Amino acid sequence: MSDGTATTDLDVRLEKHRVELTGYCYRMLGSSFEAEDAVQDTMVRAWRSYDKFEGRSSMRSWLYRIATNVCLDMLNAGNRRARPMDLSGPSPLAQAALTPRPDNTWLEPVPDARVLPTVGDPAEAAVAKESVRLAFMAALQQLPPKQRAVLILREVLAWKASEVAELLGTTVASVNSALQRARATLAESESAEAAVSDPLDEEQQKLLERYVAAFEGYDMTALTALLHEDAIMTMPPFDLWLRGTGDITGFMTTLGASCAGSRLLPVAVNGLPGFAHYKPDPEEGGFSAWAIQALELSDGRITGFHCFLDTKRWFPLFGLPLHLEAESD
Repeated sequence: MSDGTATTDLDVRLEKHRVELTGYCYRMLGSSFEAEDAVQDTMVRAWRSYDKFEGRSSMRSWLYRIATNVCLDMLNAGNRRARPMDLSGPSPLAQAALTPRPDNTWLEPVPDARVLPTVGDPAEAAVAKESVRLAFMAALQQLPPKQRAVLILREVLAWKASEVAELLGTTVASVNSALQRARATLAESESAEAAVSDPLDEEQQKLLERYVAAFEGYDMTALTALLHEDAIMTMPPFDLWLRGTGDITGFMTTLGASCAGSRLLPVAVNGLPGFAHYKPDPEEGGFSAWAIQALELSDGRITGFHCFLDTKRWFPLFGLPLHLEAESD
């Protein structure tokens, strides 16, 4: 394609699909960085083979076919990403040890803006948001790659069985069978979905305001009142996870004591309310990036408190600085 205008036009047409394709690849792969790589590979392949695209299908379905093949190739290695509670039981506080596992072990957080396209239909937006939440993403990881693709295309993106069959080069009967098996596997998953309104209702907004006040004030009594008695705390890349208010607040006042006096900035992560957590920096002053927090809420309490600690990867992804200056009086 030698004409510069045509090239620019194609780039614009491809770029229009980037966010939804990133969301699709993220659901397939469980990794925000691998999803971006997969979409970039998809765009390059589409650009190179555009002369062979004869318009027999829409550009959108053509791009999804390419993206699906890219993801299936990447998933052939068989790696399934997980949350700490998918790998082991909770640790009692007395035995808490911070043992890291490699990056490719973990289900990764993602900023909403990178994977949730703006859509006019509130119901469609709600489905998109629910389908990137951590519990649903973890359940997806239990599915074989092709079942995963079928479930996402049919249940999340609302494609017809015939469209999915064409995309995967298979039959409608095969698609329906894969969907049935995928649904059965998800039904067996014990993951409780976070009951988060979209947008947050007034009660949830107040819960988050109280959480910020309790966390920044490091007030464990106030924090205990906000946590569900069986709340879970995770801290990837460490495989440790804690259950219950006693162990969580006990951890925060012992191994996590240096987080007293922290600052929280709101972020939208995995369709959940979240915060960028900065803790006091005794050497440089101000505050240093410490974690991206994703909160799961249900029945007026915080049920999940997930802290992603690899700040050099996550904060730039969310467009956040690694250091905050101290506020001047």
